[in-house]
Amino acid sequence: MPYSSTFNDHIANPRNTGDLPDANAIGEETNPICGDRMRLSLRVRDGRIEAAGFLAYGCPPTIVCGSVLTEMITGKTVEDAMLLTRKDLLSKLGGLPSRKQHAAALAIETLRAALISSGGSLR
Repeated sequence: MPYSSTFNDHIANPRNTGDLPDANAIGEETNPICGDRMRLSLRVRDGRIEAAGFLAYGCPPTIVCGSVLTEMITGKTVEDAMLLTRKDLLSKLGGLPSRKQHAAALAIETLRAALISSGGSLR
């Protein structure tokens, strides 16, 4: 399966890389099988994600999933962001080979960890 044009664009020009200095929600997750890691920092105000930044260590799909995810969640409410699934992320980036879909799962797990880290104070 060839990678999509969205994948190629995000791997060449990843968006929202780096930590947000004024983040009020941070999540970090690691895939224990392959060792890929992701850190997601969010600035949430009045229940809405105003900005998102990510750091990733791993395969190119992990970097792309972090980049696409930050674009997907910016402007969303916390409640809507919590509803996002691996399938939603895969659809937005045009799919991934089955052996690389762990990258989308890692991104969604990291998002949930960041939103839960606030202990409900983001609403």
